[in-house]
Amino acid sequence: MKRHIGLISLVVEDYDAALDFYLKKLDFELVEDTPLSETKRWVVIKPKTAVDNGCSLLLAKAATTTQQEVIGNQSGGRVFLFLYTDDLDREYKNLRKHGVSIIREPKAEAYGKVLVFSDLYGNLWDLIEKPNALPGF
Repeated sequence: MKRHIGLISLVVEDYDAALDFYLKKLDFELVEDTPLSETKRWVVIKPKTAVDNGCSLLLAKAATTTQQEVIGNQSGGRVFLFLYTDDLDREYKNLRKHGVSIIREPKAEAYGKVLVFSDLYGNLWDLIEKPNALPGF
């Protein structure tokens, strides 16, 4: 049996603002943007050059007060998502160039180089370069 996590829902305030941030500032790509109703869309994004069967994000526009309350804090203030790269220095320069909020500057850890940034809503991300990172990680 083969299995993998395909999507993680990320609650957002606005589809287009979220797409602008992820596509332009984090260099993600649009996988699908399908209207489901006048107010709901099926919007899937993923990092460019993602590994095969890698996890993608489903941007889910908040539709209720409860959903609106968790925008930017889906994990209770902990790092929520982990983005791996083969070149943290390149990614760091890109984040700074695009004005992305760096919460913790790059640091060497036992598991590799890491920095923490926040997305447009305040969700925390770890950006990690494993030692001797190879394509496909």
